[in-house]
Amino acid sequence: MQFSAAQIALIISGKTVGNPDVMVGSFGKIEEAVDGQLAFLANPKYEEYLYSTGASIIIINESQELKQDIKATLIRVPDAYTAFAALLSKYQEIVAQQMVGIQEPSYISKTAKLGDKIFVGAFAVIGENVVLGNNVKIYSHVFLGDNVRVQDNSVLHPGVKIYHDCIIGKNVTVHAGTVIGSDGFGFAPQADGSFKKVPQMGNVVIEDNVEIGSNATIDRATIGSTIVKAGAKLDNLIQVAHNVEVGYNTVIAAQAGVSGSTKIGNNVMIGGQAGIVGHIQIADGSKINAQSGVSKSIKSPNTAVTGSPAFDYTSALRSQAVSRNLPELEKRIIELEHLIKQLMAEKV
Repeated sequence: MQFSAAQIALIISGKTVGNPDVMVGSFGKIEEAVDGQLAFLANPKYEEYLYSTGASIIIINESQELKQDIKATLIRVPDAYTAFAALLSKYQEIVAQQMVGIQEPSYISKTAKLGDKIFVGAFAVIGENVVLGNNVKIYSHVFLGDNVRVQDNSVLHPGVKIYHDCIIGKNVTVHAGTVIGSDGFGFAPQADGSFKKVPQMGNVVIEDNVEIGSNATIDRATIGSTIVKAGAKLDNLIQVAHNVEVGYNTVIAAQAGVSGSTKIGNNVMIGGQAGIVGHIQIADGSKINAQSGVSKSIKSPNTAVTGSPAFDYTSALRSQAVSRNLPELEKRIIELEHLIKQLMAEKV
């Protein structure tokens, strides 16, 4: 697909400087882009490439000052990074709209209800009473269990598995290999030392505008629902256990794990490889540093914690500073001990 600078400027509400009719058909990094590609400059570290790039169109900040002439057409916007992200989203939307139809072989139950302009890739399986909204994209090898609902404009990438009764909201993206609705880790210890499985009768509810990375697992609730609320973003390789609630606009980085029945507030930021125990609460706006182990509730909003067990971030930094000074402190203590011994000997 080809777009002119004028068309792109209209999409991102930018101002064109140069030839508005120049066309581009793909994207490129500013240091590598060639004729016919669009690039952007947001990081000052790459400013030197503004004058040497082969890109035909460059999105830059309104505040960017030019030190020499540029052959490319510029589109000035308040925030180049945000504008570029918006442009990519619009491009993906246009591409997705072109993907319509049902590929063969695939299995779609006769009781399933399919919306308008959907796409179902080859080898997908859509179970009994599944409901797909409008503009839903189901890629190859996706499995949707009985009674699953996927609402408008959601995209399930190859190999996604969604077990029975789970609900996916509008504008949700789930990346390849993720499993939603598998059994929660519920086993009751028995007198003889064995474990008896506790049936997991609930489901998973993914609300609107959520994005979930590749190979994540979100377990169904024992009773009720495991919930990921609207606007949350989950990275690759994340484990969310049964009956967990993830709050609005919360972000969780790769390899983090959340144990059962924990309630995570809104606008929480959780770093990679962090671990959170079960049956606790994480207050709104909390920040949990990478590789932290959270073993008790965070009750005060906007608290930052680090370490294992996790505690206040600022206090942790002070402790680290003290730890680094321990060799010097030991040396000073030894010197003081020698001095005291000398003073005691002089008195004798």
